[in-house]
Amino acid sequence: MNRFGCCFCRNRSRCMDKDDITMEQLENMAKEGAIILDVRSPQEYQEGHIDGAVLIPEYELRITAKEMLKDKKQVIVVYCPSGFRSKRAQRLLNYMGYENVYNLYKGLENY
Repeated sequence: MNRFGCCFCRNRSRCMDKDDITMEQLENMAKEGAIILDVRSPQEYQEGHIDGAVLIPEYELRITAKEMLKDKKQVIVVYCPSGFRSKRAQRLLNYMGYENVYNLYKGLENY
């Protein structure tokens, strides 16, 4: 932990935290009914996405989540290319009252 309260690994990438999950964990959670939420742009989504993923671009999340994600206790896994946009989206959803939101660690870049 540095003096700004951020955790960085030796290679200066963000370390995995308690609400980050791996692709294997995402696959298991999806089998159990979790919502897989893609927060990339529509163009990125059209170029390819995780099967069954719902698209809500990060910039529309504050408005659209209320309409599409009605159950605030539902398990939601958020992803993007690198894990940074999805981490911001995860924090926003937590702030909005969603209780079980997880971030795909490092996004799609390693999968």
